[in-house]
Amino acid sequence: MLYDGLTVLQHRGQDAAGIATVSGRRINLHKGNGLVSDVFGPQQMALLRGRVGIAHCRYPTAGSSGSDEAQPFYANAPYGISLAHNGNLTNTDTLRREVVGQDHRHINTESDSEVLLNVLAHELLEQGALTPDAALKAVEGVHRRVRGGYSVVATVFGLGLLAFRDPNGIRPLVLGKRETEAGDEYAIASESVALDILGFARLRDVAPGEAVVVTDDGRLFTHQAAPGHPHTPCIFEYVYFARPDSMMDDISVHKARMRMGVKLGEKILRLRPDHDIDTVIPIPDTSRDAALEIANLLGVKYREGFIKNRYIGRTFIMPGQSQRVRSVKRKLNPIPLEFESRVVLLVDDSIVRGTTSQQIVQMAREAGARKVYLASAAPPVRYPNVYGIDMPAASELVAHGRSEEEIQTLLGCDWLIYQDIQDLEEAVAGPKRKVARFDSSCFTGEYVTGIEAGYFEALERARNDAAKAKTA
Repeated sequence: MLYDGLTVLQHRGQDAAGIATVSGRRINLHKGNGLVSDVFGPQQMALLRGRVGIAHCRYPTAGSSGSDEAQPFYANAPYGISLAHNGNLTNTDTLRREVVGQDHRHINTESDSEVLLNVLAHELLEQGALTPDAALKAVEGVHRRVRGGYSVVATVFGLGLLAFRDPNGIRPLVLGKRETEAGDEYAIASESVALDILGFARLRDVAPGEAVVVTDDGRLFTHQAAPGHPHTPCIFEYVYFARPDSMMDDISVHKARMRMGVKLGEKILRLRPDHDIDTVIPIPDTSRDAALEIANLLGVKYREGFIKNRYIGRTFIMPGQSQRVRSVKRKLNPIPLEFESRVVLLVDDSIVRGTTSQQIVQMAREAGARKVYLASAAPPVRYPNVYGIDMPAASELVAHGRSEEEIQTLLGCDWLIYQDIQDLEEAVAGPKRKVARFDSSCFTGEYVTGIEAGYFEALERARNDAAKAKTA
C-alpha cells in the first residue's frame, strides 16, 4: 500500500524515496536515491512488514542531494520514531542550535527534516508518558518552536501513527478512511490521489495546526494544537505541483486550473479583442486544463503541438541548470504541422527561471510559427518560495527585478501575457471560496510566517545553481 501510494505521488519528488514500517519489536526502514521503482525491489519490499508505516518521495529543497537526506528519518529515543516531512522550515539554524545545545540531541545531516524529528522527539520526552493525549500535546510544543511550512507523518513505537500540519496549513495533508472486516483503517497523505488508489474515502483535510493520532489498534484521536492562525495554503500547489485529480482543502486542482484558463482568456480578450491567434497550444502537462479553457473562450483551435517524453523527470525540480537545459529538448518535441505559418499562443502554468520557456519559444519558431505568443497561468514569479517548493535564488528568477516587457524580450516571444494575482487567487478559491487567503509569497513577496534576519542571504547561497553543483 505504501509503495502504491508513493507511485502516484512520484511527481512530488524524484530525488529519493523511503518507507518505514512497524512490525513486532522492529521498525523496518529502507530508503535511497532515485525513483520509487528504482529504490524498492522485491527483496526490499519483503523486509518491510507491518500494519503501520509511512513513506516519502523527496526532492531537495535547499540545493542538497544525497541518500543520507532521503526520508524517513529515524531516532531511537524516546520510544523509537520514524518521520517524513513535506515542506521547509525557515528557522532551521535556530532550531539546530537549540536541539544540540539545549535538548542535547545529535543532528547527523543538513536536513531540516532531521531537525524537526529531534524537536518532536524532545517534546514527546517532555510529556513523560506515551499516550495519544501526550503525543497530541507534544505537537503543541513543536508548533511553538518551529516556523515554516510543514506536513508531517511519523510512526511512534508503542503508539502508532502521528501526523500534523503547520499552523497556517501551507503544505497539504488529507485524511482518509476505509472500512474492513478487521475494523476501520486510516491513511494520511499529501494528496487525495494517494487515498484514491488505495481505496480510502477522503474524510477531510487535516486542519491547519491540527495533530492526528491513529493508534496501533486503529483508534483515531485529533487535537487542534495551534489555533488562531490564518489558513493560507500554498497557491503553487494548484498552479503546478499537485496532480489535477487531487482535492486539496476541498478545492479540485483540475477545476482550479480550468478557472485559471478562463481568467487568463478574459484578460487576453480585454487586452486584444481583435487578436490574431490561430491556435492555442499547451506546454504539457500541467497547463492543459487552462489552455483548453483559453481556446474555448477565444474561439480558436486547441491543439497538442508538443510530444512529451514521459521518461524524463520534471525539469522544474532538477538539481542544476545544465541538467535542466539538456532535459528540455529530450523532454519535448514539436509537431511542425501545428505550427507552420500560424500565430500560436503557447500556454504554460508558470515561468520560473525562464530558460525552459526561452527554448520552447525557439522550438515553436523553428517549427514554422509565424508569431509566438506566450501566456502564463500564474503571475510573474519574483520571489523565492521558502515553504517547501524549491524555487531558485531570487537572482535566478527571470522576473526578479525585470518588467514584463524586459522578460518578453529575454524570452524571445512576440507577446507575453501573465495572469494577474487577484485573478489567480479568485480562480483557485472558486465560487464557494472555502479558502479566503493563500500563500502567494513567490508572486507577492509577503511571507505569512515572517522571516528571520539573514534568511534570504543564506537561501541565496544554498539555492543558486553554483551551490547545487558543489553538492551534486
